[in-house]
Amino acid sequence: MSPGGGTGAEGFSESSSESEDDEEQAERRGESHTDVPSEYWHIQKLVKYLKGGNQTATVIALCSMRDCNLAQEACQLAIRDVGGLEVLINLLDTDELKCKIGSLKILKEISRNSQIRRAIADLGGLQTMVSLLDSPDKELKCLAAETIANVAKFRRARRTVRQYGGIQRLVELLDCVPNSTTLSAEQEKDVEVARCGALALWSCSKSTRNKEAIRKAGGIPLLARLLKSPQKNVLIPVVGTLQECASERSYRIAIQSEGMIEDLVKNLSCDNQELQMHCASAIFKCAEDKQTRDLVRQYDGLQSLVALLKQADNKQLLAATTGAIWKCSISMKNVAKFEEYKALQMLVALLSDQPEEVLVNVVGALGECAQRPINRATIRKNGGIPPLVSLLTGTNQALLVNVTRAVGACATEPENMAIIDRLDGVRLLWSLLKNPNPAVQASAAWAICPCIENAKDAGEMVRSFVGGLELIVNLLKSPNAEVLASVCAAISKIAKDEENLAVITDHGVVPMLSNLTNTTDDKLRRYLSEAIARCCMWGSNRAAFGEAGAVAPLVRYLCSKDPEVHQATAQALFQLSRDPDNCITMHQSGVVKLLLGMMGSTDETLQEAAASCVANIRHLALANEKARYG
Repeated sequence: MSPGGGTGAEGFSESSSESEDDEEQAERRGESHTDVPSEYWHIQKLVKYLKGGNQTATVIALCSMRDCNLAQEACQLAIRDVGGLEVLINLLDTDELKCKIGSLKILKEISRNSQIRRAIADLGGLQTMVSLLDSPDKELKCLAAETIANVAKFRRARRTVRQYGGIQRLVELLDCVPNSTTLSAEQEKDVEVARCGALALWSCSKSTRNKEAIRKAGGIPLLARLLKSPQKNVLIPVVGTLQECASERSYRIAIQSEGMIEDLVKNLSCDNQELQMHCASAIFKCAEDKQTRDLVRQYDGLQSLVALLKQADNKQLLAATTGAIWKCSISMKNVAKFEEYKALQMLVALLSDQPEEVLVNVVGALGECAQRPINRATIRKNGGIPPLVSLLTGTNQALLVNVTRAVGACATEPENMAIIDRLDGVRLLWSLLKNPNPAVQASAAWAICPCIENAKDAGEMVRSFVGGLELIVNLLKSPNAEVLASVCAAISKIAKDEENLAVITDHGVVPMLSNLTNTTDDKLRRYLSEAIARCCMWGSNRAAFGEAGAVAPLVRYLCSKDPEVHQATAQALFQLSRDPDNCITMHQSGVVKLLLGMMGSTDETLQEAAASCVANIRHLALANEKARYG
């Protein structure tokens, strides 16, 4: 049993998107030996020779075994069943180079099988292969690294490679200079060693701890140097490793600072779809960062990405490309370029008959592009609104977050809103408030805001949703700050309609909003203040906010550094100051001094609200003096 096979805490630190269950299911499918090929018995004989023969017999048996159809599962399992794996792994410990190479050539082929991979790990084969990476023989190093690349497809194997010093050794294999197109025979061998090292690192990099180990071993500069290689077969595992590691922030920063974005962009235009896919995928992950998004534009990468949208039959490439376009479109300068390259028309055309992975990215990109008014019209004119609305009925959480954002952005145009309303889009958004995922709830609530603002008869529309108002008020119990901010924003829109304000008041909106006032989250403070200001417009709500203790905490919001919080708070305080008891609380909380400073603001809305609030406090003070002294 491999010593690396324990289940310590680090066993759960893997970040792989692949699931071990896939391999275990493959194993459980069973091994049917009903049609055993004739080679099965031939392999049995060869293993006997391997076990008992001298060096010459062993080499001949290894060569004969390589002539078998090792790609066939029956042959792979035959080697295991008759004890051939133990023999092959033991041969790696001999002093005979030919035996080691012959054995590894077979292990490399058969380790494509998940059951064989696990058996190799159980027999301690990985530890031996790691030690062979120190060999002076370049062919042996290559074979050991390639076999490790195959075996390290599951978590325990990746951990074993790290625990036995394999990451450091694999990183050392990358140290060659492959920048010339014409290489000597010896340089070619060095490049092949680097390629195999990168292949193994690619498999190992699916683990978070291994990513860190690669970085600590000095892998990033070496990967950056290999990225300049003209050899495509070297580039694929190098970029594969980089895009796997780019899920970590430290790598994204390094990819940018080591100048790798330029090389990734350059390879988007190569003639190898697998390489293009890994480059686009790396950009997808790195473009979370604004500087990277700018660099992709500066190196003309946006045009290359749009050109790749034409390869729509390759779904893996399409997913990576649309992902890169989505993240790049977070920058409005990039959106302007995408408009120029007619990317939106192509993205709208991808809204149907695509895998969910592609749809998430396409809709994400449209949601970003729709922040610009011209694109909201482009989406409509190209028939994008109906497919977007139809996606609101899905179950994929990431897709729902993106599609609600895109529909919400489109709804800011009255012409788009008319289509959304006709397709029952607002009802679908409202129903997503029941989704258990807070990100979906928040995104739906944000999208509801422009819908209410731009609907023909918003008050009537909202009332038509049975139980809809109670549902949204109850979300004020959410522990999630983003959900609370978005729901407050929606309530401030709903409360513009007097009938709906009366209904949410009956559902207890005043005490629930008051309970939230002690927050220090500026985003929540802003929208909470807006909601309170609106809800003051009904019945005795102003006094009720005061009784619920909402006034003094609001005064503290004026010390925030966010000018939008100041504006919303001043408006809420102005509305509350129409109640005499609230004026007393405000005065005692030191509001006048804070508001006097804001009366000189260049923001007219803030200026007016601050002045009106101070005037109300002053009027109350004068009335009190008059009553006292006559």
